[in-house]
Amino acid sequence: MPEVTSVTALWWAVIASGLYHGVNPGMGWPLAVSSALMESRKASLYKALSALAIGHLLAMTAILLPFSLLFVLVEYQREIQIGAACLVIALGVYLLINRRHPRFLARVPPSKLALWSFLAAMAHGAGLMLVPIYLGICATVETDAGHAAADQLMRGNIGIALAVAAVHTLAMTTAGGTLALGVYHWLGLKFLSKSWFNLDVVWALSLILVGTIALLTTH
Repeated sequence: MPEVTSVTALWWAVIASGLYHGVNPGMGWPLAVSSALMESRKASLYKALSALAIGHLLAMTAILLPFSLLFVLVEYQREIQIGAACLVIALGVYLLINRRHPRFLARVPPSKLALWSFLAAMAHGAGLMLVPIYLGICATVETDAGHAAADQLMRGNIGIALAVAAVHTLAMTTAGGTLALGVYHWLGLKFLSKSWFNLDVVWALSLILVGTIALLTTH
């Protein structure tokens, strides 16, 4: 029963991180609103949100898949988890010190929202935040290190990685899309320009927190 509760909590963490990323303006929902208002077409909003979701999903997958391949080395499970947790903490500390947004994101044309979303998620460590959660879910899957075939383990871990990326992206798109629809239908760009909220510090601290928790719970 405790193990089931642990797995449930981890999956809720995947969803919560997705909602958190979706609410954060840095993940792009204001761009979807701007696109729809400038073109005066509601369909443009959904098109932009779809592009942002695709880019985010690709970024999550690109980060998680390498760890799914590493996790097949069951005998190094603890070391991999510790290394991943330290990476997350290090990125959080870096973003806490360096508050400037990556300049290359401004060079991506508005017509390439999927590419922008992919690069933004990579630059802000959105995918890396999921790694300790993903490794925790993998650790709850019972495997016999002495007899389980490596390819079976790998297929299982890749499946979990894809599921984590998909669930997280769905939660992110739901949260960001809800905000985008509200601004588009009722509040408009003027509200967007006056009420922009900055989550940079919270984002950096959340990375440090997730990494620290993962480090302390590694066994």
